[in-house]
Amino acid sequence: MKLIKTLLVAGSLLLGTAHAAPSDFLVSTDWLEKNISDPKLRLIEVSVNPGVFERGHIQGATNFSWHTDLVDPVRRDIVSQQNFEKLLRNAGVNNDSTVVLYGDNNNWFAAWGAWVFDIYGVKNVKLLDGGRKKWEAENRPLTPVAIQHAAGNIKVGAANPKLRANLGDVVAVANKQSDAKLVDIRSADEYNGKVFAPAGVQELAIRAGHVPGAANVPWGQAVAADGTFKTVDELKKVYGAVGIDGSKPIITYCRIGERSSHTWFALSKLLGYDVRNYDGSWTEYGNAVGVPVSNPAGTVWGGK
Repeated sequence: MKLIKTLLVAGSLLLGTAHAAPSDFLVSTDWLEKNISDPKLRLIEVSVNPGVFERGHIQGATNFSWHTDLVDPVRRDIVSQQNFEKLLRNAGVNNDSTVVLYGDNNNWFAAWGAWVFDIYGVKNVKLLDGGRKKWEAENRPLTPVAIQHAAGNIKVGAANPKLRANLGDVVAVANKQSDAKLVDIRSADEYNGKVFAPAGVQELAIRAGHVPGAANVPWGQAVAADGTFKTVDELKKVYGAVGIDGSKPIITYCRIGERSSHTWFALSKLLGYDVRNYDGSWTEYGNAVGVPVSNPAGTVWGGK
């Protein structure tokens, strides 16, 4: 009996330091290569760099362009329910499909895709842990040849507003009218107002800085050197160090909502916290009139 108890305790310790149920939300590169020919598998690449899919992608993958396929082409909004269902059916996604998303830049936009999938209630959606970065680093095969899947039959539900934060939700936190916790996942220089945005980007805001009360945990602190997510225990320590422990609702934001969706995935899917992604992020908040801003660096927009 004593031996059994010892084994159970040891097993629980091992589980505690492992990734959170990877089979539920993550798949490894090994798993994907072994299951690449599964007829129920639908692989979707969502990358940010133009042409990367065409130069070479994982066998059987369909390419989704985040800035045209996953958003409304006219309104600043996510893709509509009708258009999203059409997009998925054209990619061969069925109601019983297993969807695996992956992309470049440590899965930034693949995580955005996972967030959109979740908003519309699509089940059995996972990220390739480590994304293209890990797949390529391991010299796994890529192909430039795209295939056309037979049309799928998936039915997409109505959007779930509980997974999405808006400007009013964030202002309420800034004005201490809400007990939600804000996580700003941008770089320290963006957070402190030293720069308005990362070098070379087009989306800018009139004001620099961050939402008052937001904790700064740059998105990269959630991943290991190979681009895979850190273990559950490691993630809890990273966010717990700034008071993010799941005891209060959480809102993540960045500049346009893509890096924050990566943190949304870590906090929501891997840690099981109550999290909303604010996709308006700093390009909306930093351009809004009359909202409070914290700008430690004191940088003022010069119109240049």
